[in-house]
Amino acid sequence: MEKIIFVRLRDSGQVYPYNSSGFEVKEGDYVIVEHDRGQDYGQVVPCCEMAVNKDSKDIPKKILRLAREADLKQVEDSRSKAKEAFNSCLKKIIEHKLDMKLVQAEYSFDRSKIVFYFTANGRVDFRNLVKDLAKIFKARIELRQIGVRDEARLFGGFGPCGRELCCAKFLKDFEPVTIKMAKEEGLPLNPPKISGLCGRLMCCLYFEYESYKLLSKGLPREGEHVHTPQGKGKVLSVNVFKRTASVQLEAGNLITVLYKEKDDGK
Repeated sequence: MEKIIFVRLRDSGQVYPYNSSGFEVKEGDYVIVEHDRGQDYGQVVPCCEMAVNKDSKDIPKKILRLAREADLKQVEDSRSKAKEAFNSCLKKIIEHKLDMKLVQAEYSFDRSKIVFYFTANGRVDFRNLVKDLAKIFKARIELRQIGVRDEARLFGGFGPCGRELCCAKFLKDFEPVTIKMAKEEGLPLNPPKISGLCGRLMCCLYFEYESYKLLSKGLPREGEHVHTPQGKGKVLSVNVFKRTASVQLEAGNLITVLYKEKDDGK
């Protein structure tokens, strides 16, 4: 069995599994890896360690080494050069009158490739832009269209919960989030209150959804009419964590009903 680590390539790239190759690595360490016909750098992301069988045909590539001081200096230099590349690309976008918003630029570790991230409402014909950029930088050019969620991941920030954005902290993929999930959690269906910094429904609604479904088993829904020891009433609100419901009886008084967890059908 080999230890597998997950590495986020460069500052804004995707997360890939890599064989640790016997190196002792920990969360936050920078490593040099082989990727996309060249060397690249990345950072070990948290909570993503696993094991894989050596005989598996899908064994990830090995990391080449832990990043040295000289490697980290090269990464910092590349970040400075990426800012210059960003400005040059921005001028060319304006020159070609392309309907796209440039978000970020970054070099691969060996500087053989520059990746430009952008957002756009539709498809963009950037072939002439790529030709111009290749002449300027003498490197492979990749323009990658991303969505507003990816843009939020790149810049990071804090959500209304006060914690770092899930997309920037640990999410590897974006799953579809629906308004039904917000309803299941009993949240107000007010877009500003259930939307993230990207303007889309908050990602946490997705991975909390199954937990809420499980916790809600056996509980009534808001607006439902129920029978209580004190008489019939209408459910005004439900607390899934305390397993209680606020019920307004036909007589007008308000009571709190406790629902025990069901066990083996009891």
